[in-house]
Amino acid sequence: MTISTTVTTSLSYVVPPEGDTKLYFSSTEVTATGDYKSNITRRSETVQVENLRGKEDSVTLDTAGFQYFKRAPKHKDFTDDAAIEKEYYPESIELYKELTGASKVVIFDHTVRRNNPENSGNDPKNRKPAAQVHVDQTKKAAVARVHRHVPEEAESLLKKRFQIVNLWRPIKHAAYDVPLALCDYRSVDTKNDTLPVALIYPNYEGETMGIKYNPNHKWKYLRGMTPEEGVLIKCSDSIEDENTAIFTPHTAFIDPSTPEGSPPRESIELRALVFYD
Repeated sequence: MTISTTVTTSLSYVVPPEGDTKLYFSSTEVTATGDYKSNITRRSETVQVENLRGKEDSVTLDTAGFQYFKRAPKHKDFTDDAAIEKEYYPESIELYKELTGASKVVIFDHTVRRNNPENSGNDPKNRKPAAQVHVDQTKKAAVARVHRHVPEEAESLLKKRFQIVNLWRPIKHAAYDVPLALCDYRSVDTKNDTLPVALIYPNYEGETMGIKYNPNHKWKYLRGMTPEEGVLIKCSDSIEDENTAIFTPHTAFIDPSTPEGSPPRESIELRALVFYD
């Protein structure tokens, strides 16, 4: 079977609220249906997503906001958080440094996602793929992350370039099911396409970016990514340079070319502060 280089699918975008309403998602309140409370309205839009298999080098962290790589992890299990932190974090820190040239990397959390039909999606240790277009951090939230995770060094570190970069990879098997789509930063209108969304936790409030639909968005993915492959996803960059990508919207999506019988997607995503001298 010939695989098309582009697939047609639907992605879930944020609908702009009326007036000055601040969007929020609260993990401290649950609705009658068992979902976390939120005032976000979303709308599905039909888009084209280009498969970059064979053209992986056409995008980089600073041009498109994301960058593919090949490197098999030494850690293989991904079922125990303590083992992930002890074994997977250190090897990933070295990989971050190798791929970006960073001098210091601080991984501050990770999420394992499994597309299990029996999974409610609300268990922090067993989440479903995130099927809405988003960016994990706003600029304000990125600065707050530095103060939160490296408070003793924050003042000096914030004087130099820093980023928040996620490291995403499939685990167990290839991710044909519900793969990850990434939007080329060069196709994003940074002033008009983004909306801040408050993330409310019991002892902390963060802020992500919801993304409004723009027909100019250029969506990409790597079909059938294996556990030996991964992608760096830029969520924030302190650099003030209009020629450098500062984030990339991303989302899980339904790929109509997914082979029948493909196992449910399993993946892990690290989130890290990335600093440069």
